[in-house]
Amino acid sequence: MASKAASKRLAKEYILMQREPPPFIWAAPDEKNILNWNYLIRGPPDSPFEGGEYHGVLMFPPEYPFKPPGIKMLTPSGRFAPDKKICFSMSDFHPASWNPAWSVATILTGLLSFMLSDEITTGSVNTTDADKRAWARKSHSYNVQQRKFKEAFPEYCTAAMRDLPNMGESARGKSSDPAPSQPPQQSTPQRIAEQPRAVPAPQPAVSSSSKAETKAVAEASSSDATGGWADVIWQKWRWGLFIAIAVIVSRLSSS
Repeated sequence: MASKAASKRLAKEYILMQREPPPFIWAAPDEKNILNWNYLIRGPPDSPFEGGEYHGVLMFPPEYPFKPPGIKMLTPSGRFAPDKKICFSMSDFHPASWNPAWSVATILTGLLSFMLSDEITTGSVNTTDADKRAWARKSHSYNVQQRKFKEAFPEYCTAAMRDLPNMGESARGKSSDPAPSQPPQQSTPQRIAEQPRAVPAPQPAVSSSSKAETKAVAEASSSDATGGWADVIWQKWRWGLFIAIAVIVSRLSSS
């Protein structure tokens, strides 16, 4: 049974696998046991495995990520013995060299690199490049007849072999999602001719009576403004005049 740390780590790695799968690699955990993963490797171009489809399993210990997994390849490849544990630096054959920072993507990328080498180790077989190419041609038809493959990858059990999510297009300078072609742009004169011309908004007609009324309102406003200022001046100075008269009368009375 997986530890809490192993379950959390492997769940996170599955999310990362879905977001950024490595070139020529795909993997997913078993629905009933997150410690058991099935993987697919597609043979890269310009290699003896080109066109091949290789199914295998990763068997993680409950102590993962502090201990490495066991690794098998189930599809005959001419490189590894089918259903036999493979010995290389990221497998449980070498716990001393294991790095807990390595992930499922790291392990399978390392396995693909090791697959392309000629190093002989436990779980490997020695065949010619012609043998490897022959196995590559038969790999898909072999896989679709296997119960484990059907259960792990039903979406890949098709008559024609399907591409994995990342077939290395970016590494070869190709885009897996080409941008849609844009319609040809029209020439500048044609675009200008087709644009609608601005039409000035109609101005309301003004009758002679309306003009007269407008003039009268303006004059009245001007008159009201003048009258208003006269009232202000009168209110301000009448008190001063009243005080001056009172002072003069007071002096005349005293004399």
